[in-house]
Formats: sequence, structure tokens, C-alpha cells
Amino acid sequence: MKKFNVRTVVLILILLLYAVYAGHYIYKTSFVLDGTRYFSLNDDAMISMRYARNLANGQGLVWNAGGERVEGITNLLWAVFMAFFHLFPIPTPKMALAIQVSGAVFMAVNMVLVKKLAERLTDNPFAIFGAVMLTGFYGPLNNWALLGMEVSVLVMLVSWAALIALKASDEKRFTPWPYLILGIGTLVRFDLVVPFIVVIAVMAFFDTERRKQHLLVGIGLLAAFLLGQTIFRLVYYGMPLPNTYYLKVTGTPMTARIGKGAYSLVKFILGFNWIVFLLPYTILLYRRDKKVLLLLLLWTGQMAYSVYVGGDAWEHKGGANRYLSLALAQFFILFAVAIEQFLTRSVEAFKGWFKGREKLAVNLLLVVFLAGAVLNVNAVLGTVSWQKWLALKTPEFADTSEYYVVLAKSIDAISEPGATLALRAAGTIPYFAPDVVAIDIYGKSDPVIARTPSHLPPGWGAIKQFRPGHTKWDYNYTILELQPDIIIQVPKDADQTDIEILRYMQEHYVIVAENDYGFTVKKDSAFIPWDEVEVVEP
Repeated sequence: MKKFNVRTVVLILILLLYAVYAGHYIYKTSFVLDGTRYFSLNDDAMISMRYARNLANGQGLVWNAGGERVEGITNLLWAVFMAFFHLFPIPTPKMALAIQVSGAVFMAVNMVLVKKLAERLTDNPFAIFGAVMLTGFYGPLNNWALLGMEVSVLVMLVSWAALIALKASDEKRFTPWPYLILGIGTLVRFDLVVPFIVVIAVMAFFDTERRKQHLLVGIGLLAAFLLGQTIFRLVYYGMPLPNTYYLKVTGTPMTARIGKGAYSLVKFILGFNWIVFLLPYTILLYRRDKKVLLLLLLWTGQMAYSVYVGGDAWEHKGGANRYLSLALAQFFILFAVAIEQFLTRSVEAFKGWFKGREKLAVNLLLVVFLAGAVLNVNAVLGTVSWQKWLALKTPEFADTSEYYVVLAKSIDAISEPGATLALRAAGTIPYFAPDVVAIDIYGKSDPVIARTPSHLPPGWGAIKQFRPGHTKWDYNYTILELQPDIIIQVPKDADQTDIEILRYMQEHYVIVAENDYGFTVKKDSAFIPWDEVEVVEP
């Protein structure tokens, strides 16, 4: 059997193994309520799902049907992709499953692209498939991909663009496709501007004969895609940038944001194992060609961007955040190739010990090292991470889904359509309680909150407490001015300056019980069927 066919068979077997793994992983994120199996996504992804459903229903790309146009998402094209599935008669409890399966498909395609990319750096099949396994079976990446985040398609687009760019360069020809692919990626999420710039810079530097084309076409397409979406935002939302930009960037000291980003990166490196982290960079001791530098700069660019934006809101979960994840495939390719190079040179230095079996020794050691690496990178928080990685326990972010859906069903039971609901977890609950008018305490879909200053202490305290998208609130506005009919997740951030808010709530709200949960409900609300609810605390 030819080498190509053997590799194809191995790849198919790995993809089948991944399909089984992803299927089990997705199943473990589901739960049964009242005899119906429910599937749900990461709570942030469920915010996009609410936008998507409203778009599919002809109510616009908005959070609240008929409400103000506010871009409380940062994944425009992904929300449109989600809306496509909402055009079909898929039951609400199963809608998230379609997105989860899509994420698995994008991950599988990326594994194929990783194989092709790795083959451009090495001919060693163990290094090639080691990179595929590391990428496909990295727990945090699967958590983003299989729980509905746009990370799945972005990872695929970066790998695809890098592969086409290197292939064209090796064939000494120019193609605009890497820039078109990455341009589409910026419509999925603006963050893909970073790899877009990296690809332009590397290709223009190395491909001197076609440098002018790379610069003109690359920069021109980047400008066109950015200008196009900016015009759309101005026309549709009345703002040049998403509301989430104002929420996460403005009103926060840059020192706090970058300080937290740097702190989170160092924490990731130490948790990842700093030796593992540095290994890809050792490849520069052996080679500094465009292939190595492109992949290395894609990874380095994402690290720099992660620091700039202050890291992610879920750094405490461990592992690569959404920004680092976009170039993890390139990191793992370089990691596998660097180990292969190190082992090859080490065995050659002591070839007298191996008596003509140097290649066998390298491959055996490579398998051991890469298998150990798969286990190591998935031990981000110790043994419990392995259990969640293998879906022996409920995966990250899925452990609160059932609780949120129960809350949503309870809210439906104690309210009538049009009731206003103030809450902090703005995704799953509003999606499964579609008739409420949601009020976002943390301001993702509220331009008033997004433009307030962050609630951060001075100095090191600001760095420690900064959490993108979770440091702004104004209870005077949310509760005193908007006067929601129902409040859940009652202000845990209340301090002495909010005592007036707490007193107001005690005077004008009561606690209503449903499904063993208590809900803070406005006493004179016309959207509460008072003769059907149980008031437990007047």
C-alpha cells in the first residue's frame, strides 16, 4: 500500500475517532427535563442564538424582538449562520444541537487542514498525525467549538488561509484566496484582523517577486471588509463598532486591561507547562523559513492580541482562551515538528547506541512524547480536567445549562408575554423564555451600561478584578429607571453605595416561588398572573 493511502486511512480513522468523541461530548452537555432532552450552548453563544432566532423570524438582528437595535454580539456572520437553522422546524430543545454538530464538522475539517499544513513542514507521519491529534483532541478548544462559539469556524479559516498561502508561495504564484478567506473571517469575528495582517506581512516579506500584489490585494481586501461591515453597522445599528467594544474597551484603564491580559497569558503558560509552551520556538534553532515563521507569527500574534484585549472572561476555567485558540493548530504543528527535530538530532548524536535503528528510535520516542503531550495539555486544572475532557463529567460551561433552562421555564410560568426581566446571564435564560423583554444588567445589549465606567478598584486591584464584559453595571438605571417586572440574579455586586437600590427592591418587590426557586417580582406588575403565583415573601 502506498504511503499516501496509508496516511489517508490513518486520517479517516482519526476522524472517525473524533466523531465518536464529539458525539459523546455533545451528548454529555445535554439533559432531560419533563421527558424532553434539551441541548444548550455556552451562555454567550446563546445570546447569539437569540439574535439569530429574531433574525430568522423577520424581527431583525436584535436581542429583544421589536426592541432597540443594539449589536450585543461580536460574531455577526456566525449569528447569521445560526439564523439559517432557525428557518427550519427544529424544536427549540434541539436547536442548539445543530450548532454543536456544525462545530464538530468545522473541527474535523480543520484536522484535515492541519495534516496538510504539517506535511509542508515535515515528512514524518508520527509528527504529522501527532499535530492532528493534539489539535483535534485539545479539551478547551473542543469546549469552545462544541458549545456553540464561533471559534470552530475561525480556527478552520486560519488553517485554510495559511495552507493556501504556503502552497501558492511554494508554487511561485499569487492567489487572493488567503485574503478572501480571512476577510470573510473578519465578518465572523473582528479578531481575525490579526492573522490577516500576519499573513500579509509574512507573504510580502518572503515572496519578493509578488510583494506588490500581496500588499495591494491584501491591504485592499482588509480595508474593504472592514469598511463594508462598518458601513453596515452605521446604517443598521447607528454605531461604527459593536456595543460589546464600548462595553469591554472604553471606560476601563488600559493598564488594567493589558495588565490582566499579561497576567492571564502567564497563568496560561504556567498551567500549560512552560517547557511545552517554549518547545515550538526551539525550531528556530534549526530553520527560519517562511513556513515556520508564518505559523509561529500567527500564534505569537494571537498571544499579543489576547494581552491587548485583557484576556477572556473565563480565564478561571483554564486552558487556551478564545483568542489563543484561533492559532492553536499552528502551535501544535510547530510543537510536533520541534520535538521531531530535537529527537532526530539527539539520536544522531548517539547513533552508535542504536545500531542502525535510528529512525525506529526517533519514531518510538516521538510517539511517547506526543502521547504524553496530549495528556499534559489537557490537564489544565488537574485530574478534574481529564474527566471533563473525556466527558466523564459534564463538560465546562454545560454544568449550568439545565439550571438556566429550569429558570427560563419557571419565568414563563410566572409571567405573561411582554414582562421585562433583568438578569446577568443574558443568553440561555432569555432564549428559552422567548416572550420576555430582557434587560442586560452587564450591558452587552444595552448601550447605556456599555458606556459607563468600569467598577474597578485602583492599582493592582483593577488588574486582578478586571473581567472583560463583566465590570460595568448601573442599578440606578437598571432597577430604579427601567423598573423590571422580574429580577433574577439579584445584584451580588451591591455595596454601601447601592443601599438605596436594595431598600427600593424591599419596598416595591416581592419574592415569588416556582420550581423551588425564588424570583424577585414587582408588586404592581401587570405582567404577573397574581392569582396563579405563590408569594412567599411580601
